[in-house]
Amino acid sequence: MLFTRPPASESRRWPRHLLNAVELPQDHPGAVRGFLSHWRPDICIWTGGSLQPNLISQAAENRVPMILLGAVESELHLRRHRWLPDLLRTTLDCFDTILTDSEASARYVRRAGIGSGKVSVSAALQVSPNPRPWPEEELAETNQTLAGRPVWLSAWSQDSEFISILIAHRHALRYLHRLLLVLHVADPSEANPLKARLAAMDLRCADWDAGDEIEDTTQVVLSTVAEDLELWYRVAPVTFLGSSLEPGAGGQDPLTAVALGSAVLYGSHVQGHIDTYARLASAGAARAVRNANDLGSGVVQLLAPDQAAAVALAGWQVVTEGAHLTDQLIDLIQDKLDEQDR
Repeated sequence: MLFTRPPASESRRWPRHLLNAVELPQDHPGAVRGFLSHWRPDICIWTGGSLQPNLISQAAENRVPMILLGAVESELHLRRHRWLPDLLRTTLDCFDTILTDSEASARYVRRAGIGSGKVSVSAALQVSPNPRPWPEEELAETNQTLAGRPVWLSAWSQDSEFISILIAHRHALRYLHRLLLVLHVADPSEANPLKARLAAMDLRCADWDAGDEIEDTTQVVLSTVAEDLELWYRVAPVTFLGSSLEPGAGGQDPLTAVALGSAVLYGSHVQGHIDTYARLASAGAARAVRNANDLGSGVVQLLAPDQAAAVALAGWQVVTEGAHLTDQLIDLIQDKLDEQDR
C-alpha cells in the first residue's frame, strides 16, 4: 500500500501526521509519467486532496482502476486550476466509481456530465476500532469474581488526575456502597506511590498485576498493563478516559472502549482526539466532565442500567456507521483486482 499526500505547494493544510507519506509529483505530464512508471499501481483510491488532471488521466491511460471517495461539491469546483467544465468532466470520467458525501454533491457530479451509474452517495469513511477477541473463560471468571458488583474504570490515569479520580470514587461510594473502581495507571512507576495514597485514604486496594484477589471488601483494583484494558472495557459499564482532566497529555482514543460497550466520560483536555470526542458527544455516546464532582456524579448517573445502555447503544452506532462503506470499498477493490487478473 502506497500512501500519498499532495505536492509540497499544497501540503501546508495537510494533517501533520500524514507528512511522512510519499509526496505526489507536480501535475506536469513528464513528472506524472515518471511517478506512475516507478510505482506501477494496480488500483488507486483518491480521497482528501485536490484532483490532479494530468496524473489522473495518465493513470487512466495506463488502465489503472480508480475510485474517488468522499467527493465534496465545494472541493470539486473551487480548485486552484480554475477548472473548465470540460476539464472537470474529463477528469472525473477517468474514475470507475465516484462516492460523494451528499446527494447535492452527487447531483453536481452528474451535472458535470458523469453517468449516473458511476456516482453514488455514501457515508463518510471513519476510523474504526478493531479490538482483539478476549478469552471467554477469563472474562467469565472475572465477572464471577465481581459477583454483580457495580464497576467503573479509569483508563490511562495520570498522576495529576489521581486525587480527582479518588474523590470522584468516594463521592460515588455514598450512593453505590459496593462500587469497585478499576484504576489503570498510565505510568507504571506511579503505581506504588498510589498504593500508599490509597491506604492513607482508607481505600482497600488489590494489585491486579501482582495477582491479588478481588475480595468483596476491595474498593480499588490497580492495573498498569495496557493490554488488560480490553478486559476491563468489557467488564465496566462506565469508563473514564483519563489523560484528559488536566492539561498536558492530550487525551486517549476512546473508540476501543466504545466498541466494547463501555459508556465514556472524559475531561476537557482531549486535543489529540478532539474530532473523535466531538463526534461521540454529538451522538450522545460520551459525556464531558470538568472536575472531580462532575466525574463522581457522571459515574453514578451512567451506572443506572438505562443510562448506560442508552449511551452504549449510541456509541455502537457511531463506531459502526462507517462499516458499510468499509465493506463496500473492500468489495470494490477486490472486484477491480480480480478483473485485472482475468
